[in-house]
Amino acid sequence: MAGNTFGTLFKLTTFGESHGPAIGVVIDGVKPLLPLSEADIQVELDRRRPGQSSVTTQRKESDRVEILSGVLEGKATGAPIALLIRNEDAKSKDYEKLKDVFRPGHADYSYFMKFGVRDWRGGGRASGRETAARVAAGAIAKKILAERKIKVIAYTLAVGDIHAQKIDLNAIESNMVRCPDPAQAEKMIEKIQEVRKAGDSIGGIVEAVIKGCPPGLGDPVFDKLGARLAAAVMSIGTIKGAEIGAGFGVSRMRGSENNDIFYVAGNRIRTKTNHAGGILGGISTGEDIILRVAVKPPSSIVLPQETITTTKEKTTIQITGRHDPCICPRVVPVVEAMLAITLVDALLIQESIRS
Repeated sequence: MAGNTFGTLFKLTTFGESHGPAIGVVIDGVKPLLPLSEADIQVELDRRRPGQSSVTTQRKESDRVEILSGVLEGKATGAPIALLIRNEDAKSKDYEKLKDVFRPGHADYSYFMKFGVRDWRGGGRASGRETAARVAAGAIAKKILAERKIKVIAYTLAVGDIHAQKIDLNAIESNMVRCPDPAQAEKMIEKIQEVRKAGDSIGGIVEAVIKGCPPGLGDPVFDKLGARLAAAVMSIGTIKGAEIGAGFGVSRMRGSENNDIFYVAGNRIRTKTNHAGGILGGISTGEDIILRVAVKPPSSIVLPQETITTTKEKTTIQITGRHDPCICPRVVPVVEAMLAITLVDALLIQESIRS
């Protein structure tokens, strides 16, 4: 199946299904001697794993990562790094009654149309479970970025119509929705629990800030950094939109408002504002890169829904089992991972032409 590999010089291929024996990833392009251990990767997987709070799915997975290749005595060898995460708590029987129906909002129908077959056990490759492999690869990318003092930080900006009113990056991991505004986080939690009790789900917005990115990353014309970052986050199944900097807000601005004025600070060129979100002409400016994504409400809900069967007969379904009422808290590390992977790839490409 095409579409399982991402990247140019820093390249990863994920494998496995939601209810299969395991999921994993093979990463190529990691330079030798990078210090790397399973603990380095586990810290990121623990942020994404299911069952971590009352506002996430109660599927219990330890998501323990195993390094199968590419690391010797705690350092990368330069060979492909293979990582494995075994599935421990899949309950395929929860899906047996859904094997011949198309779940509204899911990829059941589109996968069936493409391949003529689909994995009905939790969605197979279309499941959000696949993103654990991305987060594992992203942990390595983050280590590479940290050596260059580049940080990727994402957080829940909104759940439904409840928005963060202030941004305190130190508060993100202090609450179960990963919101940078503790007061609004409590309201978000209440809203998610209210929606869950009603048998429904809810969407939101995740925002990411990339700090310390040097100017010059990204390639005109078709491989603009903004385009690559947007493609990276849009490859996450639950994401339905992405914007950079002022985003769609530029449609309401005049040029005199939107243009970021240059000035010199020390020996560095800066901009007084950052409506461009750290990217001009598809190339990074050195300012913070700001990106927001629209996160759809999870499709698996308890409320009755009309649908059709694989033989085109009308039916009504109610989805049981363990599902997230809002995926924002768990998609935060996934967004970070995909941005980090894309940035490392862009850095390696830039180094290949300006070494």
